[in-house]
Amino acid sequence: MFNTRIFLIACTLAAMLSPAAAETNHIRASKQYGLSYLPLMIMEDQKLVEKHAAAAGLTDMKVSWVTLGGPSAMNDALLSGGIDFGAGGVPSLSTLWAKTRNTPLAIHGVAALNDMPVDLVSSNPNVKKLSDLSEKDKIAVTSVKISTQALLLQIACAKEFGEANYEKYDSLTVSMPHPEAMTALMSGSAGINAHFSSPPFQYTERTDPKIHTVLNNYEILGGPATFNVVWATSKFRNENPKAYKAFFDALKESMDIINKDKKKAAEDYKRITKTKETVEFLLQILNDPLVKNTVEPHKTLPIAQFLAKVKRIPAAPEKWQDMWFPELHGMNGS
Repeated sequence: MFNTRIFLIACTLAAMLSPAAAETNHIRASKQYGLSYLPLMIMEDQKLVEKHAAAAGLTDMKVSWVTLGGPSAMNDALLSGGIDFGAGGVPSLSTLWAKTRNTPLAIHGVAALNDMPVDLVSSNPNVKKLSDLSEKDKIAVTSVKISTQALLLQIACAKEFGEANYEKYDSLTVSMPHPEAMTALMSGSAGINAHFSSPPFQYTERTDPKIHTVLNNYEILGGPATFNVVWATSKFRNENPKAYKAFFDALKESMDIINKDKKKAAEDYKRITKTKETVEFLLQILNDPLVKNTVEPHKTLPIAQFLAKVKRIPAAPEKWQDMWFPELHGMNGS
């Protein structure tokens, strides 16, 4: 007669004795354009993920990097399994977290990349403040409605004109990667006369006397705020704990490298990106007291709560830790 109890015990023992599934030997990571992604660029350039993976016993680790121009492509790639680590703004993380929570994918933030001022700049001399914008203005953002800059504009409109009017200036925005937007604004082409920018582009744009800052994210959110973050799926983290930790530790080392020698970091950025900006100009940005490279997230909860309030995501986190993996939970985040 078949003995169910003995069979279950045998199955349990077999599971305990069988070797654990091998971790991945190929991490696929992504980044976007701009100085805010310097920690990821350093990780790629100095092969820091490979270094930490080898130290963890993953000696044959391959790391592939892809640079994408906006959150739409990034989100699609992560959800389809095309990449393991995505990078972008807090709105993208909030959206992915809300849409995948309570599923096997369950996307969370791995770490913040930085606090950085993000400026809305304009070449229209008549636009001195948010309420001066009109149908005469065309604002470049990386992705209409869903990018960090597009959402910041909506939050600013909600504060200025009332929550019901948060989309007041959406019709003025057009999708354009930062390098193209900067070129268009400074050359006066494509009808672009404003750009919700990011470092280093906004610093370069403001070297033109015709271009000025209208407002920035610190004003909108009430203090220093995380600009960009890295995220991953719970599935990847659970199935590849050593690979995940190697990536996280590499990111922390990259920030240490930047913070210890910012001049060298500026030189690395110029070499890697082949930007026209001088090392001195880039160093000025990295030394800006408003710029801070840190894995600790700031002002991420208000963004997610706003997205839920305007029904762009199905639920809001109750606390900031809900959106982030446990490695960050003991930090002084927000």
